[in-house]
Amino acid sequence: MNWNTKKVFLTGASSGIGEALAIALAKKGATLGLVARREELLNDLKTRCEAAGGKAVALPCDVVDPLAIQDAARRFREEFGHIDIMIANAGIGGNDEKTRAYEPDSVKKLIDINLLGAVNSIHAVIGDMIERKNGHLVAISSLAGFRGLPKSAAYSASKAGMTAFFESVRLDHAKNGIDVTIIQPGFIKTPLTSGRSNKMPFILELDEAIPHFISAIEQKKKFHAFPFPLSWVVKLGRIMPAWLYDNVAGRARYRE
Repeated sequence: MNWNTKKVFLTGASSGIGEALAIALAKKGATLGLVARREELLNDLKTRCEAAGGKAVALPCDVVDPLAIQDAARRFREEFGHIDIMIANAGIGGNDEKTRAYEPDSVKKLIDINLLGAVNSIHAVIGDMIERKNGHLVAISSLAGFRGLPKSAAYSASKAGMTAFFESVRLDHAKNGIDVTIIQPGFIKTPLTSGRSNKMPFILELDEAIPHFISAIEQKKKFHAFPFPLSWVVKLGRIMPAWLYDNVAGRARYRE
């Protein structure tokens, strides 16, 4: 893939995976629309992306607001012509007492950001992609979406929903020349995983993980789950009978 010609609309760009992915794509020469709520961080990232060799524009907005994300996509297209790739990366972990206690407002906030934020992002870009008969939608989902995990009800649900939604979009729009890639990483050292006392298995440094994301996008994979040892175990869990899965997964303490 020649990234010098690619125009990328990236949500959740201000920190973690989004920030690292933006810098990596800028080094490859991509043009980036950087979407997140924190304008100061986006402006700093824009400067670093341009220093790395790419082009970038900061588009501060909240993905939960469908009109705001539509306006951000419009502004990006006005400046750069079109969007080749939309990467739906914005998300939160919900690793707090209120979310684990299933308090509706806290669960709703997580679902709104992780799932509906991705829906809003798709809606903001897909019309133009259909018209052009070309486009690539990328979901940054999670291995946590394969089956429910302890202390992760809202997060697992949001990622399972995200995976199913993007897969349905792929089925609906393959005829329109739109590719869909669903990336399902395991544990990566980001602000989302910080502060946990228990060891997370097969956790990756950001610089180890980013090549997985880029390779999956370049190859237009339909699914990419990693790292392999953990993804294999999680996929095995999908076919376990409930009694066995409960016995194995019920002992997990990764969210503590």
